[in-house]
Amino acid sequence: MKFTTAATTNPIDRLRVVGKPADRIDGPLKTTGTAPYAYEQHAAVPGAVYGHVVGAAIAKGRIAAIDTAAARRAPGVIAVVTHENAGKLGLGNFNTARLLGGPEIDHYHQAIALVVAETFEQARAAASLVKADYVKQQGSYDLAAAMKSATSIPRQDVGAGDFEGGFAAAPVRLDATYTTPDQTHAMMEPYASTARWDGDKLTVWTSNQMINWTKNDLAKTLGIPAENVRLVSPYIGGGFGGKLFLRAEALLAALGARVARRPVKVTMQRALIINNTTHRPATIQRIRIGATREGRISAIAHESWSGNLPDGKPETAVQQTRLLYAGANRMTRLLLATLDLPEGNAMRAPGEAPGLMALEIAMDEMAEKLKMDPVTFRIINDTTVDPQKRERRFSQRRFVECLRQGADRFAWKNRSATPGKVRDGRWLVGMGVASAFRNNMNMKSAARVRLERDGTVTVETDMTDIGTGSYTIIAQTAAEMLGLPIERIAVRLGDSDFPVSAGSGGQWGANSSTAGVYAACVKLREEIARKAGLDVEQADFTGGVVAAGGRSMSLRDVAANGEIAAEDTMEYGDLARHAQQSTFGAHFVEVGVDIATAEIRIRRMLAVCAAGRILNPKTARSQVIGAMTMGVGGAIMEALAVDKRLGFFVNHDLAGYEVPVHADIPHQEVIFLDEVDAMTSPMKAKGVGELGLCGVSAAVANAIHNATGIRVRDYPVTLDKLLDKMPALR
Repeated sequence: MKFTTAATTNPIDRLRVVGKPADRIDGPLKTTGTAPYAYEQHAAVPGAVYGHVVGAAIAKGRIAAIDTAAARRAPGVIAVVTHENAGKLGLGNFNTARLLGGPEIDHYHQAIALVVAETFEQARAAASLVKADYVKQQGSYDLAAAMKSATSIPRQDVGAGDFEGGFAAAPVRLDATYTTPDQTHAMMEPYASTARWDGDKLTVWTSNQMINWTKNDLAKTLGIPAENVRLVSPYIGGGFGGKLFLRAEALLAALGARVARRPVKVTMQRALIINNTTHRPATIQRIRIGATREGRISAIAHESWSGNLPDGKPETAVQQTRLLYAGANRMTRLLLATLDLPEGNAMRAPGEAPGLMALEIAMDEMAEKLKMDPVTFRIINDTTVDPQKRERRFSQRRFVECLRQGADRFAWKNRSATPGKVRDGRWLVGMGVASAFRNNMNMKSAARVRLERDGTVTVETDMTDIGTGSYTIIAQTAAEMLGLPIERIAVRLGDSDFPVSAGSGGQWGANSSTAGVYAACVKLREEIARKAGLDVEQADFTGGVVAAGGRSMSLRDVAANGEIAAEDTMEYGDLARHAQQSTFGAHFVEVGVDIATAEIRIRRMLAVCAAGRILNPKTARSQVIGAMTMGVGGAIMEALAVDKRLGFFVNHDLAGYEVPVHADIPHQEVIFLDEVDAMTSPMKAKGVGELGLCGVSAAVANAIHNATGIRVRDYPVTLDKLLDKMPALR
């Protein structure tokens, strides 16, 4: 099915199942511990042995010699894999660094060996016996020091009008620099895979968000045909973008199983994950805003510096600035420096999350210069068109409504315009606001649906569920299309033998994967109607019955003589070129800051989101409050500490890298505007899981400023950056 014109009325619009707050159908398995994750495939892969990863002890250089003799002699050891016996390995399309290092080393904790043994304890003990001699090379590990050598990304150097002239002429100006640190995904489930070879066929049970991408990259890396590789990923314990691509543990499980001639399971030990896998790169962002004295932005520029390994990509922190606010004179620019730190890549809301951390403080600072309310300043600089391509309108843009509803619900009118004036006992209290923005992306997605003989329906697609509720919204979609209760739908996900879906990432998963199911269900409806001898165009599916022209037949009876199956793919035309598709929101936060210690406590949070049709308000709310909590981490806790001499992240575990939990936040509220966007898909949905993060950290930082009068431009806003500037005790 090709989506080339705006959606009209279709069966999804009945909203008998879609749009209802359904419980997650995979919930009972997960809460009882019976959902088999990648490392727990005991039934599918009996007798698997254990692999333990050895990571490089230098950040840049080469291995002069690697001694595995003692490890091979250790009790229970079956095999040791290094670059010397792994065979020729390629580089996947989505990998920047090689997943098995040696002799060259690209970054600290790059995998250099896998020890396979009968038990985990034996593998771990033997891994400590692998000895490598290194020749170190000088590396670059400091983004600030590398700024001068950073190069501009030409296609990202865009704008409109005359920024320099417009900024110089503006009567009110802001020119400020903000920094965001390196961050890590900190998902609950570590990177884990179990691999088995059957002749020349490889099956890998893995924790991965994008099955087809990873299947193809694993085949490319191993140098084998893609049709010889099967990936299975039914349950994933969090990914946040870190599991979008093939990672070392999956490759090493496959290599270990090939050498050992036994199924092998590998989980990346937590102490290796942060340096071995990808992370959100640090940024240095310069923002300049010029405005009239009445608060109209006349010039806006956003430049961002980030670093990565050679051939890596920049953190795209300027993209929201191109579309969020009006202003005739504009400039955005990305600059990339070469750093020898571990690979920088996607982390939840890449680009907008760190970009809004800077932009939305700058907007507050500008409002302060103008002596204008921050909500009002944002509202008067709204735009109905793409500011750089004014002929392009937005498919939907209810940004102002998000701000107004949020201000009303949060009692923003009670906020003190003068910072540091509100006290609640020992706490200085402040409120902050920030805009939320994330583009909508449509991804080609396919599914197979099958009406079984008993009248139930099975859906198969390689879509993944990373804790977001994919099982449930896909079941809701099929139930709506075929007029069945959700209990009559069986959903099978995360298997590369199934049709290729959009996968989970970039906030595109929900709308795209359900649109693929919609397309397959349209075909199945046609097949069922034909089999029942009914008019395909008039067929109505309700209550397990298909009816048309005064005749009806139960779905069970239609399939009594054999199952009926259909498969289709939702593909997209160029609608997104003609109308900008984006999601919008507003975040409001109230904090308390201890007058004596500068400790920060989140008191309450509110998110208002305009993100198209909300397919399941219950799972969508869970996505947003989780994202809000993640944003608090980015604001006041999360930062990878870089050893700039030796080139690694020092706090590479969950003891040193602290993240908040829901218990840290007493009250979170989410409002979804009642919206449909006919330009996005037949589902008329978009995405919300990343929108819930975008802007949160800035809202927290702005609230801290409102509470204390202290403006911190370098994240995270920790108490040491506040303590010596706190108001005097009284």
